[in-house]
Amino acid sequence: MGERPVGKALLRCQLLSLAALALPLTGGLVVGALLLLPVGVGFPLLPPAAAALRRRADRGRARAADWSGLAAGPPGPLARGARAVLGDEGFWRDLRWAWLEPLTGGLLVAVPLCLFWYGVFGALVQPFVWRELGEGNWYAFVPVGSAGTALAALFLGLGFVAGALWLAPRVLAWHARWSRRVLAAPYRAELVRRIDRLTGTRADALDIQAAELRRIERDLHDGAQARLVALGMTLEKATLLVDSDPVTARALLAEVRVASERALQDLRELVHGVLPPVLADRGLGDAVRSLALDSFLDVCVEVRLPPGRLPAAVESAAYFAVAELLTNAAKHSGAREVRIVLDHDGAGLRVSVADDGRGGADPSRGGGGLLGVRRRLGTFDGTLALDSPPGGPTLATLEIPCASSSPKTSSCSGTG
Repeated sequence: MGERPVGKALLRCQLLSLAALALPLTGGLVVGALLLLPVGVGFPLLPPAAAALRRRADRGRARAADWSGLAAGPPGPLARGARAVLGDEGFWRDLRWAWLEPLTGGLLVAVPLCLFWYGVFGALVQPFVWRELGEGNWYAFVPVGSAGTALAALFLGLGFVAGALWLAPRVLAWHARWSRRVLAAPYRAELVRRIDRLTGTRADALDIQAAELRRIERDLHDGAQARLVALGMTLEKATLLVDSDPVTARALLAEVRVASERALQDLRELVHGVLPPVLADRGLGDAVRSLALDSFLDVCVEVRLPPGRLPAAVESAAYFAVAELLTNAAKHSGAREVRIVLDHDGAGLRVSVADDGRGGADPSRGGGGLLGVRRRLGTFDGTLALDSPPGGPTLATLEIPCASSSPKTSSCSGTG
């Protein structure tokens, strides 16, 4: 709170007071639609009025989060249809906020504003107009009837201004707590949403696991297993010919050696696809550097991770997500340079991948495996935020909750 500029805090109080004055209009539209329900007219009017109210409430939640860091979780998507709206608990919370905010939050932010403007009047107006105001002119508790009392009013006004500037950030924090209490979804709704999310991510994790098992089985069947079967048949043939035709037997044994090397290479590639050795041995930072070295793009990797290792599952998810994003940058975006930053804020892993390509990536279409990246991260309560306007550049930000209390280190490596 002490870091917020006091002038900006006072301006935000002014904006909140104006928003509180306009809020009853939206609340009045909703109440009007509710009153018209008995005659049937309110049924088509209620959904759009409730949607307008939800937009106002969402802006209130966003202000509370942006200006104070106190996030008020949204109540979820608004139900469609008048009857569904009436059964939506979040709608009633929004409506309660619309009528209480002007009386509580609005009056709260009005306190530093009144102090400020009253202080400005005492400091900038009273010293010049006290004669015109005549007898009975009081400023606060000071009777202003002479130059000396006008000077006292000036200093008192400056004190009011200073008090308003000191109070404004604290009032903003109180207002944010009030907004969060009124607007945040109830604990039961948050719990239900959390359960639904965990159910969905669990299903995604099972699907991803099943797909990985099918891929491993297919690769084993079509690659190493087929080579090993052929190797065994060739070896058996060489054994039968070793006495009667040693030249042919030696040639077959040479084929066996080549086939065994290919089978070993297939197994190495399969293991690399499951868990890259550099990731298992040296951790996420060096594994991402290895990806950068293998890429033909100009990739800079900056690592600010705690000493030691993150959980293996988190490292694996982040590694394959970065690998997919690098592949997209190389194949689809036409990028030349990529910058990767791995950071940890003590509560979670944050990875940003920025490229100078043509942009236009859209995970909702599932293009380039982005939907798969989002699903993989979702199993860890992680998120993928993508900013990729047409024409570029593209910035992908991965966040995975992962608590750590270790201090950070920094390094940067560039590859050409």
